[in-house]
Amino acid sequence: MLVPLTRQKFEQVIPLIASGPQYKYYWGKFSSFIQRLLISVVAVVVVLLVKVLFKFEFDLIVFILGIIGAFFWLWYPVFQASIRNSKCRRYKYCGFFRGRILDWWITDRLIGKQETVNSKGELVIVENREKRINLEIGDDTGFTIEFDAPLKPAYKVINRGLVAEMVVMSNRPDLSRIEEFSDVYIPNRDLWVSDYPYVRQDFFSEVSIRLREDADEDRPRRRRRPQRRRDEDYEDEY
Repeated sequence: MLVPLTRQKFEQVIPLIASGPQYKYYWGKFSSFIQRLLISVVAVVVVLLVKVLFKFEFDLIVFILGIIGAFFWLWYPVFQASIRNSKCRRYKYCGFFRGRILDWWITDRLIGKQETVNSKGELVIVENREKRINLEIGDDTGFTIEFDAPLKPAYKVINRGLVAEMVVMSNRPDLSRIEEFSDVYIPNRDLWVSDYPYVRQDFFSEVSIRLREDADEDRPRRRRRPQRRRDEDYEDEY
């Protein structure tokens, strides 16, 4: 099932400014925080040196630059997430896709190489690989999407046939060509499968529940078959 969403709903589901999970994603590990903190210290030192050496008279500009540099460690994750969100929001149209997991498999992805020296003094290249889960999701119309994300222990509950939902993006009004898609939600397991948390989960859940209720209302109800009367019932009438 593929249902177009309004632009207003699209902008609610994919936020302009980083959400909490998105900020946490780009906050990174402790080493990333230390790198940003060092950049903040260097930025403040540079601003002060420029002011002292060149006798910069625009105190307000120096103050603003100093604040921006001092809090680089805090606002940079917001900036990174917002840039990534804007790449999705540039698409003109979006839709809500609900299908089923047709297949899944595990792959390895090369995420980097590192050069080191072994005990014999020889140069050795160490490959850093990441295990990823791949999902093939499709519906009754034959529309399919292949999705992959870093493998997590929580994904052990994923099976073929489970319902999967996501937001898809396109530049065509009829969504005939999908350019991008969000993380995947599996409602039967209350599980999100993703690398980056694109969607606001509260707004996404609202859309999911609304469409599920509409589908239930449109589904034709089974007519109740009349109960067959027994001979005793006829005897009671006379």
